[in-house]
Amino acid sequence: MIVGTAGHIDHGKTALLQALTGQAGDRRREERERGMTIDLGYLYAALEPGAPLTGFIDVPGHERFTHNMLAGAQGIDLVLLVVAADDGVMPQTREHLAIVELLGIPRALVAISKCDRVDPARVQAVREQIEALLAPGPFADAPQIALSSVTGEGVETLRQALLHAQREVHQRSTRGGFRLAIDRAFSVAGAGIVVTGTALSGQVVVGDTLTLGPLGKAVRVRGLHAQNQAADTAVAGQRVALNLSAERLALEQIHRGHWLVAEWLYAPTQRLDIDLHLLASEPKSFEHFQPVHVHLGTQDVTGRVALLEGSSLAPGERMFAQILLNASVQAVKGDPLILRDQSAQRTLGGGRVLDPFAPTRQRRSPERLAQLQALATCSELEDVLPALLVNSDTGLDPQRLERQFNRPRDTWLLPADIRLINTRQGSLLFSAARWDASKAALLEHLARFHQLEPDQMGPDRDRLRRFCATALDRPTFIRLVDELLASGAILASGPWLHLPQHQVRLSEEDQALWQRLQPLFEQAGFDAPWVRDLGHDEAAVRLLLRKMARLGLVHQVVRDLFYTDAILRRLAAMLVQLAAQNPVIQVTAFRDAVGLGRKRSIQILEYFDRLGLTRRMGDKRHIRLDNALAQPNDH
Repeated sequence: MIVGTAGHIDHGKTALLQALTGQAGDRRREERERGMTIDLGYLYAALEPGAPLTGFIDVPGHERFTHNMLAGAQGIDLVLLVVAADDGVMPQTREHLAIVELLGIPRALVAISKCDRVDPARVQAVREQIEALLAPGPFADAPQIALSSVTGEGVETLRQALLHAQREVHQRSTRGGFRLAIDRAFSVAGAGIVVTGTALSGQVVVGDTLTLGPLGKAVRVRGLHAQNQAADTAVAGQRVALNLSAERLALEQIHRGHWLVAEWLYAPTQRLDIDLHLLASEPKSFEHFQPVHVHLGTQDVTGRVALLEGSSLAPGERMFAQILLNASVQAVKGDPLILRDQSAQRTLGGGRVLDPFAPTRQRRSPERLAQLQALATCSELEDVLPALLVNSDTGLDPQRLERQFNRPRDTWLLPADIRLINTRQGSLLFSAARWDASKAALLEHLARFHQLEPDQMGPDRDRLRRFCATALDRPTFIRLVDELLASGAILASGPWLHLPQHQVRLSEEDQALWQRLQPLFEQAGFDAPWVRDLGHDEAAVRLLLRKMARLGLVHQVVRDLFYTDAILRRLAAMLVQLAAQNPVIQVTAFRDAVGLGRKRSIQILEYFDRLGLTRRMGDKRHIRLDNALAQPNDH
């Protein structure tokens, strides 16, 4: 169990821990001289012989050091709220209580300290103050123990209450990747760099490789201590010290607020969607795009909050919001965070991370708000995924979901109506209904295209994608088309896509002219003739060839230069063959392979650029293997 103190300055938090554990802790010289806690203090003690060690985090009570208190409060199992009998409830009592409530700390004990200084009536009055303070929140039934660190009165009662709480604390689940928010980093002679923090999830074993964020640096765990004892393994819910090694890693590079996470989980982000709760004690509403300090893990980052359901948020109310941060953080769904004002003087509210990879567009759309509602309502991936997918027409990245929920994919139990769509750029999840709806929409748009352009065979893939105005990215759209082609719902004539029943025919006059021209194209091979060189009326030939280009029978490479579909496919096949030998295609290599001049070769390559077969980068080109012309069996 990890216990964190809370309470106003000079209410006796540090003295109480010393009376309880017999340890003074590792207080700093400045703290001893000033007689006050400035930074976090750490103690470990068995509450009775044979009991497991309990970790204690002593936090400062001065308002100037609330940022340190926040770093220590993350991940504790129980808050020990200390209220001095002579002072009673004070401003930092209220702020610290608000913070631990917002963080979702599950348990609380209240110590009424310095009872040796007041009479019983005063103690009773303070009890009533505390009861009124706790009544609206989750700690309304928290035990209150009157005590004195000087005389020892009540300390044993507190010890027994802590033991009772310790028996109720269950081992946290080790499911998911390891995450540790660093609160200290120091060097040990003979060992090297050591970092400490509370393990928030997963487990770590000596020899593991983790990623240190925000540096993105791989580090190896040389050794570790869990709950202040040497161990081979540490798990979620324990105070952990890790001895790290890495190439060119210096102590000066590591600071409080940095993270250690499993390699597959590392995904820095600067945009979070959250469920925001503004404290009821706030004197005024929270405004859209208000600047804030965000405390997440042990990190303190500035940013702005975009409200997603209105322009302002009233005290005591909740709203979905998006935080735009000025530095990267590491977060997963469910992480608690605290918001303080721009000057870091006052706690405004807090919330829970819903999506650590928040979208930049359509963030206020009804579909997105429905997704956020599902994320706020459901905790398990399997429960929330159907609602996420039914409100997504572009699919969801499973790798992103792994990191969002801290759930490796091999632990998922997906419903049967969810489809995994594999594309050349990765995989996406779709609801089967959404995927089928996308197919139906494509068929409707293709039918509409045929109505608008009855004399054209159909659009190519990229033109159809633009015509559909789909939100699908190109690789996913290509996969959608491929499935429709495989099922026979659409057909391809050359690069042109069309419905099976759609036909375009040449007139008898056009057919007769083409029969005279076709042998000339076949004889010319790769060196196709210009319109003027075909020996027939130029206007008639030009009109026919343009009509045939719309039918997908020939291709207009440049004005008055046409290639038959068969010849163009042979040129494309040679280009793909060249790319297999060297992925970087030079004009000279293509020129030599086809035996044409440089100018004609460039004209053909630029046409392939327009078709999407090649991607030009300067004077070099690369094949796009998802293009229809790159597929040997595409007819």
